[in-house]
Amino acid sequence: MIKKYATLWLFLFIMATGTISAQSAKHASDENQSESLSIYPNPATGGKVFLSSKSSELKEIEIFDILGKKVMQTTVTTNKEINISGLTPGIYIITVKEAEHIATRKLIIK
Repeated sequence: MIKKYATLWLFLFIMATGTISAQSAKHASDENQSESLSIYPNPATGGKVFLSSKSSELKEIEIFDILGKKVMQTTVTTNKEINISGLTPGIYIITVKEAEHIATRKLIIK
């Protein structure tokens, strides 16, 4: 129950600010790493999205619906394409983990 409310709070924060980084303020290099991550196209319409970042490390992807339920989990290597054709239109939260870096973004699927 607490996890659901925490995820809802995170979603509302992302909606208000547009983005959030999960690193602490004392790790400036971590902040720069997560800021270099972009997900496009967003809003997505073609059944796939692409990741762009400065790092070429393995990325673990988790996608959550607005209620906090994990609806997709995958790993991305050099092919930075994510097939989202199985997801219904709506607003999602996508978490990208690479090494010790974690970035969270809002994903809209039309």
